[in-house]
Amino acid sequence: MKQFSIYLGLFFMFSFSSILAQVTPESALVALKEGNSRFLAGKSIKPHQDVSRIKELASGQKPFAVIVGCSDSRVPSEIIFDQGLGDLFIVRTAGQVSSYASYGSIEFANAVLGAKLIVVLGHTQCGAVAAACKLPEVPGHIVTLINAIKPAAKLAKHQHGDEIENAVKINVAMQVEQLKNLEPVLTKSTKDNSTMVVGAVYDLKTGKVEFLPENYLDSLKR
Repeated sequence: MKQFSIYLGLFFMFSFSSILAQVTPESALVALKEGNSRFLAGKSIKPHQDVSRIKELASGQKPFAVIVGCSDSRVPSEIIFDQGLGDLFIVRTAGQVSSYASYGSIEFANAVLGAKLIVVLGHTQCGAVAAACKLPEVPGHIVTLINAIKPAAKLAKHQHGDEIENAVKINVAMQVEQLKNLEPVLTKSTKDNSTMVVGAVYDLKTGKVEFLPENYLDSLKR
């Protein structure tokens, strides 16, 4: 923890301290929603994707949001949110399941790079979630992913509607709560409202990103 604090201090001394305060969690969320709207309308502007942006970022990065997403090849965050180089810090695993390496990456983006919005992004028809709902056994290390999603799959069985799609949303909402309670970095920044953690689901059929209400889990039957 001491080494981390030293690094953080050096970062603010020599890097982007004056820039980090410009983007709030709320404005970052608006930027993502507007980007997805452009993508849906076929009016993507594809920002920050030229040679000048490459040169600008050579000295460092300051992404305005963290996307904790699924590795599914059909859900590329920069495209569906119409963003470019240096805009988003992406952490991806199947079923967007987080482990220690993922946690460290998210904390780094938040505390060091200054990204104050974290979006847990699931998607419809998720294979990892479907496996957690339907398959009794899976091979190799895939079981670590499935076991992490099992609580969501269990709760989904008690809900009305499609079991897998319900499990997708519940899995996202549970992961949001995990990050909000992740000691010591995220608990502090979420409690003082300097960081926002939200959940969302991308629809593979339409391209639309639906952001879940903050109290989504509370609305479910237990």
